[in-house]
Amino acid sequence: MDPYGLRRVVSPKGVLPQRAQVLDPSLPLGEDELSVDVEALNIDSASFRQLSASVGGDPAAIGAEVARLVREQGKMHNPVTGSGGMLIGRVKQVGPRHPASEDLMAGERISTLVSLTLTPLRIDEVVAVHPEVERIEVRGEAILFATGLWARLPSDMPERLALAALDVCGAPALVARHARVRDRVLVFGAGKAGALVCAQAKESLGGSGEVVAADRSEEALRALVAMGVVDRTIVVDATRGTDTLERVEKTGGFFDLVVNCVNVPGTEMSSILTVRDGGTVIFFSMTTNFTSAALGAEGVGKDATLLIGNGYLPGHADLALGLLRRHPKLRAHFQAKYAR
Repeated sequence: MDPYGLRRVVSPKGVLPQRAQVLDPSLPLGEDELSVDVEALNIDSASFRQLSASVGGDPAAIGAEVARLVREQGKMHNPVTGSGGMLIGRVKQVGPRHPASEDLMAGERISTLVSLTLTPLRIDEVVAVHPEVERIEVRGEAILFATGLWARLPSDMPERLALAALDVCGAPALVARHARVRDRVLVFGAGKAGALVCAQAKESLGGSGEVVAADRSEEALRALVAMGVVDRTIVVDATRGTDTLERVEKTGGFFDLVVNCVNVPGTEMSSILTVRDGGTVIFFSMTTNFTSAALGAEGVGKDATLLIGNGYLPGHADLALGLLRRHPKLRAHFQAKYAR
């Protein structure tokens, strides 16, 4: 048994697959492994943004760069952002000692719920690149270890809609764990994760407290208002910490819970400066520099709990899909913007 996939680590030896520089996706399927015929990669937002900028935004060049990284590393691991994404495909084979051996059948459609940075992957062909939804259609094969999380694609919604929510399902689940009745919650970022976080925060507060969204895009903020998942919004550039603090001080003061879902670097201090002493900041962004966050909080004398946004919590997939089911306007927004 090899539940963490150590045998597939090529270099450096002795590390787990996520930290490895190179994985070997070509080994025969282990008894406790699962193989997937890959159909699409959902590249995480920070990684896709960086890749796009590095090649001038050309879709074909983005696809070629992803194919190169996978060819050289045996996985999709952006060396600049350190992040990857997730994939969807059909089950190809289930090892007899894999935990899902009696539950999954060949041909079933699933999405992975673990990062591509630890998923052995081979790409045979890049079929299409969709920059507007940060998705790349491919033909290839991936391996899930015994500890690798997955979810069946639901039957009551289009697969691309489900994938958009599953891609960031850890964010609203973490908010459900930490948001409390009467809290004031500030969410930086009005994208996929931000919208789900706002919806979950509203549910967790149960009509009390306040949910505020902050983004530099007025259009994105208007969309959140139209969905009914925020009480108010703040137009601000989160990379400018002192400006953000000034705006927040003028519009109600500090927050009990701050959630950072921004896909650009340099937003740590906006999150730290706007949380109250004794409050909590959740960094659910792959662009977060945790050294900057920790030392920055120390430097401004902020007594706050800083949390890394773990992409896994028990039941996180069902929770995110449930939000889409319960909020028709949220679902319609995801369908129009992310499920094309």
